[in-house]
Amino acid sequence: MNSKSRIVAGNYRVILQVIAIMVVATPRTMGESSGEVHVEAALERPQLFFACCNGEIAATQALFADGNVIASLKRLNAGVAIATDDLSPARAQIVQRLNGAGIPVVAWFVVPGEQGYYINSGNAPEAAAHFTAFEQWTEHYRLRWNAVGLDIEPDIRLFEDLQRHRIRLTTQLLVRYFEFAKVREAREAYSHLIRRIQSQGYIVQTYQLPLIVSERKAHLTLLERLLGIVDVRGNEEVVMIYTSFNKALGPAIIWTLGPSAQTIAIGTTVGGDNALNWDEFSRDLLVAAHFSNNVGIFNLEGSVEHNYLSRLETMNWHQSVAITSQSIARARRLRLVAAIVLWLIELAPLLFLAMVLALAWAALKFRKRQKTRRYTLESIQEHTES
Repeated sequence: MNSKSRIVAGNYRVILQVIAIMVVATPRTMGESSGEVHVEAALERPQLFFACCNGEIAATQALFADGNVIASLKRLNAGVAIATDDLSPARAQIVQRLNGAGIPVVAWFVVPGEQGYYINSGNAPEAAAHFTAFEQWTEHYRLRWNAVGLDIEPDIRLFEDLQRHRIRLTTQLLVRYFEFAKVREAREAYSHLIRRIQSQGYIVQTYQLPLIVSERKAHLTLLERLLGIVDVRGNEEVVMIYTSFNKALGPAIIWTLGPSAQTIAIGTTVGGDNALNWDEFSRDLLVAAHFSNNVGIFNLEGSVEHNYLSRLETMNWHQSVAITSQSIARARRLRLVAAIVLWLIELAPLLFLAMVLALAWAALKFRKRQKTRRYTLESIQEHTES
């Protein structure tokens, strides 16, 4: 996946994250007074995992070149999730080095960019074939994995169409609206793949956008149909809650979604002005750790660039975080509005049919009234002539 595609995908995730916070159910109250929440400190540092290596292989090699990053990861007892779109010898060597250092490594399972990159309803056969290639690659280089994580997101080409081919994208979305069977088929296909991966002895993680949590709450499949995301679970579900895409709401996003999340991933530490600064980054970690013993971070490259690894080594995890009443209220208002909008879109065909039937009924009533009136006039005319 080239850098332009990643930028487009990042911009599109802003929309997805906003929709998610708007439709998820209200969280339980813990230390809440007048809409303000004080999130209690974590008892201990959670197990941290850094997503890594979804760019050029040369940049990944440079990241681990001097050994300082690996040493810092060891001190943090942190793991790394390595992207698997490129099953190259160079990438295998990086995994081998992490294995040798005792760093927990997760296979961040994605497919090549020309197949959509992310796992979704449109590339289930390609994902199954890619896992076969992954197994062969793993066996050939004797790689060790703590888990396999399926990154379930819309096709990367959908992100590109959002900017370059909007008419084509609109047509695609209209067709997808009615693809109820495709949702069932995709769930079955990926449930089968998950069982297959588990049969090889792997723990299976599923990386999900908050949209899935939202749709479960609302009992809908609308966004599954439109975006191609798939509501399946392995051993552990990781919900990607990135406050960098909506800094106005900040940790209110994590607070709202946290109670429904088995594991939370925060981010992002890359992306220029959108990247989390240290205060935002550490705050999100503390709130996520309140709900999850394992916390994912996107990504390692940005964390190294901003010197967050060394700061994590001395971070005080026994802090509490205050979330403002304004951000909580804003999240709740947005949630209510979006829930209504999603339900209206879901029910659009029925509403349209009801409108057509109502118009047809009104037309029949009008015709009947006109016919009765004409008959009455004719009767009066005949009576007058007689």
